[in-house]
Amino acid sequence: MEQLSFLEVPSPCIGVCQTDARGYCAGCLRNRDERFNWLHFSDAQKHNIIRLCIQRKRRRQYAKYKAQQIAIKEQQAEVNTQLDFEEDTQENKDNLDFGDFSLD
Repeated sequence: MEQLSFLEVPSPCIGVCQTDARGYCAGCLRNRDERFNWLHFSDAQKHNIIRLCIQRKRRRQYAKYKAQQIAIKEQQAEVNTQLDFEEDTQENKDNLDFGDFSLD
């Protein structure tokens, strides 16, 4: 049963009206149909659209976070290759000379 609402559901528009490559508004993340038909939707439909916009925003933020993490790992990999560490192999350990070393 739909609850009666005395207040109109406000539009999620924030005034940044540009579409991205996937067809969503860069500001509110609604698709074309959701933007153009907002006034004709019922309150339940509007609430559902707002829920979808929140999900889209979270997905976008997560994708951005993952991209940043990948970039950080790539930078760390570049730095680590610049450091010249020899691998600890048995052969390298056998070549160590402790002839001068004494415990006093």
